[in-house]
Amino acid sequence: MAKAKTPRAKTPREYTNKQMGDACEMLVAAEVTLAGVPALLMPANWPDYDIIAQPKVGVPQRIYARSRTFKRGGDTFVDFDSTAQFDWWAVVLLPGADQLGRRIFIIPKDVAEVRARRNNPATKWGHYRYVRQDKVAEIFPEYENNFRLSPTGVPVVPTKPPIPALPSPTVLAGD
Repeated sequence: MAKAKTPRAKTPREYTNKQMGDACEMLVAAEVTLAGVPALLMPANWPDYDIIAQPKVGVPQRIYARSRTFKRGGDTFVDFDSTAQFDWWAVVLLPGADQLGRRIFIIPKDVAEVRARRNNPATKWGHYRYVRQDKVAEIFPEYENNFRLSPTGVPVVPTKPPIPALPSPTVLAGD
């Protein structure tokens, strides 16, 4: 007897996972190009990477892009195959949960290898590395909006406290 399929909950978005992935790849390629590093998408199902970028100096850079609708919790991850041949890991986190805006991180593969969690090497998926979605910004803060492909990332400037308001003119006149 055939097992009955449980209906899946419909997502509130108006695009498929494939469309989301393709759009995020285009978004990364566009941002990198507008930052002065011409980039273009590779054909569909190209092995190991999704985008190729050509800096003014040096060899072409291969970018592997992953996208997710943001969600908090220990059951949602962004991952990459450590055996794949690429130079940069692009993580696009779309608005979701309590994240209102889109966030893009472009991380050198060697940095991602060191900071990401690893599966048990004895398992079938031992070559995969992963990071919880809600920890990406905490683990890779200097690589947010790293569209110029800086190996050290973008300097993280601590947020400044707000400038205190000046006293109102009536308070000054009363002195």
